This record gives sequence, C-alpha cells and structure tokens, in this order.
Amino acid sequence: MGKLNISKDLSPKYFWDIDPGRLDAAVSKRLIIDRVFTLGTAKEIMLLLNYYGEKEVGEVLKKQNYIDPKTLNFVSRLFNIPLKAFKCYSRQRSNRPLWNS
Repeated sequence: MGKLNISKDLSPKYFWDIDPGRLDAAVSKRLIIDRVFTLGTAKEIMLLLNYYGEKEVGEVLKKQNYIDPKTLNFVSRLFNIPLKAFKCYSRQRSNRPLWNS
C-alpha cells in the first residue's frame, strides 16, 4: 500500500460534511471509496485502486447499501463482478410504487 493523503490527493468537495484532514484512510475506507467512485475523477479512482487494491475496493463496493445505477454499472464492469453480487442491487424497495410499471 502506498501513501494516501486525503486532504491533498482528493478533492475536499467530496467530503462537504466532514473535515477531510481528520479522515483516516483505513478507518473511513467505506466513505472514501463511496464518495470517490460516485463523484471522483478517473485519476482519483486509480489512486484509490493503487492504495487499497482492486480486491479490497470491489469488496467494499459490493457491501454498500446504495450505489447510483450509473456507478453500479461502471464498477460491475470494471471489476467484472455480476450486478447480483452487489448488496444494493439485490435489496428490495421498501415502498412499492403505486402504479404498475
């Protein structure tokens, strides 16, 4: 694992609700991976892959409760993981729509 300086290597706009300087790369791994894959650039995504490793990033993303559809398809193809393996894909909606679609 290389070095990851969150406040220098990643845009602070991803962490609008928390001070990026107080984030620990190991403790806040889920938050960091989620925000960068959802909002980050290709360079920042590669930085995380180099730091955490592809396997670890894939495992974290598979356990997320929610990933937007665009990001979900991207990470599914990037890591060659079937959509059904993601927790957020297999979860049922708690509120059923009132209409038939």
